[in-house]
Amino acid sequence: MSMWKKPFTLDSLNQTSVNTLVEHLGIEYCEFDDNSLSAVMPVDARTHQPLGMLHGGASVVLAETLGSLAANMCVDDGKYCVGLDINANHVRAVRSGIVKGKAVPLHLGATTQVWQIEITDERGRLVCTSRLTMAVMKHKKKEA
Repeated sequence: MSMWKKPFTLDSLNQTSVNTLVEHLGIEYCEFDDNSLSAVMPVDARTHQPLGMLHGGASVVLAETLGSLAANMCVDDGKYCVGLDINANHVRAVRSGIVKGKAVPLHLGATTQVWQIEITDERGRLVCTSRLTMAVMKHKKKEA
C-alpha cells in the first residue's frame, strides 16, 4: 500500500522547483515508488566547495528537499509539513558527476514525521546519510 496521500507525477514535482534554490542547484526528481522518493543533483561548480568537492551544505539541501516534499505528499489535504531538525554525516568525497538521494520514511505520525535520506554516487557508494524530522501542521481556517 502506498504512503502517498496526494496525486503527483515526476513532472508535477519538478515544476515545484521552478525559480527556487532547488532549480538553481540542478536537483531533479527522478523516481518514486510506494515508499520512497528519489532525486539527482549534479556535482559541478554550483555544488562544489572551495576544494572542488561536493559541498556538505549542497548534500543537506538535497536531503531536506527530498524529505520535505515527500513529507508534504504524505499528509491529508488541510495539512502541511515543515522541517524541525536535520542532521547529516558526510562519508565520501565526490568531485564530479551526479549524486542521487533517496528518501524513505522511518515514522509517519500525526504530528511528526522522520525521514532517512541516503545520498550515493554514480557507483552506488554512500556519500551522505541524513535524518530529517518534520512537523505536521494544520492549515489555519480563514476567518469570515
